[in-house]
Amino acid sequence: MSKSHASGTGTLTDRYVAEVVRRIPADQRGDVADELRATIADTVEARGPADAEAAEREVLTEMGDPIRLAAQYADRPLALIGPGLYPTYIRLLTVLLSTVLPVVTALSAVLGVLDGQGSAEVIGGAVGTVLSVGAQMVAWLTVVFALIERSGKRSGTVGGAWTPDDLPELRAPKKRGAAACTGMAWHALLIALIVWQHTAQPYRTDDGIRLDVLDPGLWSGWIWPILAGLVGLVTLDAIRVVRVWTRTSAVWSLAAEAAFALPLAWVLHRQEFFNPAFLSDVNGGWQIPDSFHTVVAVGVLAVGAGEVAKRFREARG
Repeated sequence: MSKSHASGTGTLTDRYVAEVVRRIPADQRGDVADELRATIADTVEARGPADAEAAEREVLTEMGDPIRLAAQYADRPLALIGPGLYPTYIRLLTVLLSTVLPVVTALSAVLGVLDGQGSAEVIGGAVGTVLSVGAQMVAWLTVVFALIERSGKRSGTVGGAWTPDDLPELRAPKKRGAAACTGMAWHALLIALIVWQHTAQPYRTDDGIRLDVLDPGLWSGWIWPILAGLVGLVTLDAIRVVRVWTRTSAVWSLAAEAAFALPLAWVLHRQEFFNPAFLSDVNGGWQIPDSFHTVVAVGVLAVGAGEVAKRFREARG
C-alpha cells in the first residue's frame, strides 16, 4: 500500500486506525487495530484498482468518521446527540474546555489579584469560574446540538461530511521514560529536602541558633498529606517508566496530585509554610505582601491541574 503523499508521516490507514483505537479501552486496542487493518487491506485488494491510494481513500471514506466507529467498538451509545453530530460536538467541546475555559479562569484570577482580593477569595473565585463557566459551556453547547439533531436539517450542515483529509497527522509515540524519570527524581528530591531541612536545621542565625526553613508546626498536621502525595507521585512516575499508562493510573495520579497540591496551596494561602523565625531573621521583619502568597498558591493549583490533565491525555494515547 502506498504512503500518504501529503506528509509522509504514515499511510491513511495508519492514521485512521490510530484515531479509532485511541478512543477505545486499552485492552481492546491491539485486536481492533489488527481487525481494522485486515479489513481495509482486504477491501482495497478485492477492488483491484490501478490506483491503490485512491482505493484506500474510497474505502476509508465509506467506513466513516473514526470517532463514530470507535463508539461502536466501545459499545458506547450516542443518544442525546446522534452519531451524525457527535464527532463535531466532541471536537468543539474539547476546544472550548481546553482553551477558552483556562483563559477565562486565568483572567478572573488576575483581575481578583489586581482588585486587592485575598488568597481565599481569588482561589474561590477561580474554582467558581471553572465550575460555572465550564457548566455553561457544556450545557449550552449540548442544547444547541440537541436542537440541531432534532431539527431534521443536520445532514451535512455541521462541520461538513467527513473525509480522510480530516485525519490528524500520525503522532510519533511519546518517549515517557525520560520525562517520568525526571518527574520521579524531582518529587523524590522534594521529599528529601523537606525531611532534611527539619532534621538538619540548616539555617543558623547570627546568634548560632539553628532553625527549620519550613514552619515546624507543619509536622503536627499538613506536612503529612503533602509528603504522602509526593510519595504517591514518585510511585506513579516509576510505574510510567515500566508500564503502559492507563486511565486507572491517571485517576491515581489525580488523587496523589490533590493530596500534594491542595494542602500546599492552603498553607501558602494561610502564610504558614515558612518558619516565622526564619523569615524574620532573613528579611529583618519585612512583611511579604499577601498578593505574593496568593499568586504562589494559585500557581501551585494551576501547575497541579496541568499535570493531571497531561496524565489523562497520556492515558488516552
